[in-house]
Amino acid sequence: MKLSASEEQLMNYLWKMGTAFMKDLLLAYPDPKPAPTTVATLLKRMADKKFVAYRTFGNSREYYPLIKKNTYFGYHVKGLIKNFFDNSPAQFASFFTSETDMSEEELQDLKRLIDQQLKNKKP
Repeated sequence: MKLSASEEQLMNYLWKMGTAFMKDLLLAYPDPKPAPTTVATLLKRMADKKFVAYRTFGNSREYYPLIKKNTYFGYHVKGLIKNFFDNSPAQFASFFTSETDMSEEELQDLKRLIDQQLKNKKP
């Protein structure tokens, strides 16, 4: 379950919009915008990979995501933890908190999130 960088960029636009026609997706790109044929090719590849689908309205297609952003992101975070941190979420958390220059407030927010997750896990 992997998208190229250009496919991820397009997928991000689609996740934000929910559904979109080709013209909407082209408008989302900053200048210089890609050629419509480039976006059409990306959409076809993403449909072949089962990331997007579309509904047909006459000659137009309305595209929509088949996978949620959180699901895609979660898959990659799990792969990152497995491949770079010996499958240890604790090593990942240690690296994340020490190497990202988090403020004390951000660390406290993270601690609250962890405490809430621990509370939710209790029977």
